[in-house]
Amino acid sequence: MNTGATKPYILIIDDEVQIRRLLRVTLEAEGFRVREAETGQLGLNEIALAAPDGVVLDLGLPDLDGTEVIRRLREWSKLPVLVLSVRDSEDDKIAALDAGADDYLTKPFSGRELLARVRAVLRRTQSSNEPSVVCFGPVEVDLAARVVRRAGAEVKLTAKEYALLRLLVQHRGRVVTHRQILRDLWGPNAEENTHYLRVYMTHLRQKLETDPHAPVFLKTDSGIGYRLVEE
Repeated sequence: MNTGATKPYILIIDDEVQIRRLLRVTLEAEGFRVREAETGQLGLNEIALAAPDGVVLDLGLPDLDGTEVIRRLREWSKLPVLVLSVRDSEDDKIAALDAGADDYLTKPFSGRELLARVRAVLRRTQSSNEPSVVCFGPVEVDLAARVVRRAGAEVKLTAKEYALLRLLVQHRGRVVTHRQILRDLWGPNAEENTHYLRVYMTHLRQKLETDPHAPVFLKTDSGIGYRLVEE
């Protein structure tokens, strides 16, 4: 990971020359260093040889599907990956996120949103040392002590409520899919039981959000999963 004063190095993996050119111009205008690969295999080779700080990845590549690129990458690297794709179905988003993507942005996109998302995924991976205490708004989650406080007062959570919150905290800023939550908290046979999640998320919002009906931190990505937003 880049730790100097210069901007990080971003690898673009996309087979469309025009998109690569647009991404390069957008990223370099903000000071990022950029390299390009037009196929999935070339991208994986580039990652292994040049160790970029982050990847912007298209799913529709000529040799490997983008989700397969992510799966192969996740076998040996936690490198942040932002998917940039014309595919906008829930199934495609869920598949990419489950494979290990850090975020998903659909084409067409605005340059400002692209840059914001690139900065966000890089921030989340700048340090390999996870803090033991994570704060969002008035809420403080002490992962080491397994204690949650809101405005200084301890909040009593059930074991499953705490497990759900901890999972969202550990992946803060990222969408955690229904499937991943259910698998981690209830096991592989519970992957279709999304009603479990609605119940426990409702309980968490009632205990942690100022207005549970208009949550600021515990956000829903409709049809996909949940995301903890730090503001």
